Amino acid sequence: MRQRLLSEGAKELSYEIREIVKKAFQIQQLGTKIYWENIGDPIQKNFIVPAWLKESIGQLVNENATYSYCHSKGVPETREYLANLTNKRAGAQITAEDILFFNGLGDAIAKVYQYLTHTARVIGPSPAYSTHSSAEAAHANHHPITYKLDPDNHWYPDLDDLYLKVKYNPNIVAILIINPDNPTGMVYPLESLKRIVEIAKEFKLFLICDEIYLNITYNGARAYALAEVIEDVPGISMKGISKELPWPGSRCGWMEFYNREKDVEFNKFCSALENAKMIEVCSTKLPQLAIPRVMSDERFLRYRKELNEQIGKRSKLIASILSEVPSLKFNETYGAFYNTIIFEDGVLNKNQTLKINNPDICSLVEKWVDDDNMPLDKRFVYYLLGAKGICVVPISSFCSDLQGFRVTLLEEKEEDLLHIFKGIRDAVIEYVNS
Repeated sequence: MRQRLLSEGAKELSYEIREIVKKAFQIQQLGTKIYWENIGDPIQKNFIVPAWLKESIGQLVNENATYSYCHSKGVPETREYLANLTNKRAGAQITAEDILFFNGLGDAIAKVYQYLTHTARVIGPSPAYSTHSSAEAAHANHHPITYKLDPDNHWYPDLDDLYLKVKYNPNIVAILIINPDNPTGMVYPLESLKRIVEIAKEFKLFLICDEIYLNITYNGARAYALAEVIEDVPGISMKGISKELPWPGSRCGWMEFYNREKDVEFNKFCSALENAKMIEVCSTKLPQLAIPRVMSDERFLRYRKELNEQIGKRSKLIASILSEVPSLKFNETYGAFYNTIIFEDGVLNKNQTLKINNPDICSLVEKWVDDDNMPLDKRFVYYLLGAKGICVVPISSFCSDLQGFRVTLLEEKEEDLLHIFKGIRDAVIEYVNS
């Protein structure tokens, strides 16, 4: 090529949640059954979409209008429905014009960081969700800027850390919140959200809140929406149906703009996002049409409540298995369907192993870990994959200095759930004592 093709930021693009799959497929091809704990796909974990929901969506498939383009910002009736939902629980009031649809939140996230000026930075939580942290770092041609979530305090945000980083880095223009959090399963306390709003107000920042799991809480928790606490601070809420219905294959998400008229620069930014979608014509129409039809069905709230209760029961079961392992730092989860489990300081070293009975798999894993620079939690994850066929994600891959791994709370078959987490428990004990 006559010129370099890749930007400096391209090296920041990584997604270990999917990268680990390449390794797992190699193990699978050597005859081991894989238990997929790497990604939040309920369908992959044996969830059966109920017949009434399929029938409701199926009716739309038979309507000719479903196959046409829709409004660039999204189906107007759906945007009106969603605006009304937000206004019922919120202090910030929006209209249909404040909602913009995308092909999944991955599309929305990429657009947000793409259209920020390169010197503008968004500070987000650590452990970080890779889609946000990679996109932000790639746009800035630099490593992500993060504030700490504290494993010694229920994974709550370290607000002093956040404040100081915002104060002394004038390039920060926005604070990212993921509530409920991925990868930790933490639900932000109301007081923490109010403090983050105060920080944004003091330093004239806008807020981004990824609320894809907003209605997935359990064990007595309640997630407060950004619209409930934002006051007059500009902000963007990101929502979708991939987790809540669940329909991850729909790739359907949307942004809600709050207080865009309060700041000229923020309003210009929102307009740029709208123009970017206009150039693409529109987002996928079928799932947009399904939203008001499904969510207004009297069965939906009852259905969602039952699913949340099931996730809560699994969280308790997992806690009963792993919380007593002395080498682990364990926090119960209250939202989303993940748990981040941390090793106690000093527990891991580069000489630990797990017994792998298949010599071909053993040779493969030993080749993978033959790297002095490999994070110690990633080394454990590879041994766990080879020895037990359990595919988890190392926390060092979530922009974190901590050592641990993320699991899901999605396995519908209790027999498999017990097998997976007893297998993890036994593997941790064997590994740290090897």
